[in-house]
Amino acid sequence: MELLCLVLGVICLGYYALMAAVGMDFSFIWLAGGIVLFGGGLWMKFAKVRGLHIPGMVKAAGIVLAGVGLLIFFVLEGLIISKMGAKGEKGLDYVIVLGAQVRGDVPSKALMRRIQKAEEYLKENPGTIAVLSGGKGSGENISEAQAMYDCLVEAGIEEERLIKEDKSTSTVENLEFSAALVGKGGRIGIISQNFHIYRALKLAEHQGYQDVYGIAASSEPIYQPHFMVREAFAIMKEKLTGNIEWFGHVRQI
Repeated sequence: MELLCLVLGVICLGYYALMAAVGMDFSFIWLAGGIVLFGGGLWMKFAKVRGLHIPGMVKAAGIVLAGVGLLIFFVLEGLIISKMGAKGEKGLDYVIVLGAQVRGDVPSKALMRRIQKAEEYLKENPGTIAVLSGGKGSGENISEAQAMYDCLVEAGIEEERLIKEDKSTSTVENLEFSAALVGKGGRIGIISQNFHIYRALKLAEHQGYQDVYGIAASSEPIYQPHFMVREAFAIMKEKLTGNIEWFGHVRQI
């Protein structure tokens, strides 16, 4: 067990170095995990060599706490994975494309994947209108909505099929402000990265969207483990702040 903890600790610390090098938010979770695992492995090795005895009650409590934590984490990961292949349905009334970072005037890789998925869907479904949702944040010369609009027009999507929502700064606001433009009663798709679809659908359900579907764009494979872990914590945060319910029917794919 101590060897496994040591190996996993080194992996987490190495992954933290990669995430920190690219400025990824929430990267500290890998540092914390690496320290706990590597430190735990060293302690178990030290205790074994020294013949130290951990009281049974302490050991049992630790196992229970770790087990509960892992159970919650894996349940959340299962929910995230369950929507990662969402393809939506044909002929939706609207698709809401959730914003992501723009670097100056250039969409980030994550946003480009969403734009490409939107382009693909709009070309296959000529009657669908797209709401491009995302405001202008730090380091962005234009709004995320404008960046999406420019790319989709350049790709041949008609301007009259694109609605810009350029005030939102979070997924909650993406959905709230988009609904103010097109309502919540139509058949609506939500385009975002695959790991983000479950949370986006639950947020939409909580806000009163009646008939909502996920449409998943891919994400960078090397960053996928980080996104999956971060998303589990994001779901817990949304639950604690009252933005989603754990249960309830969401229509998807």
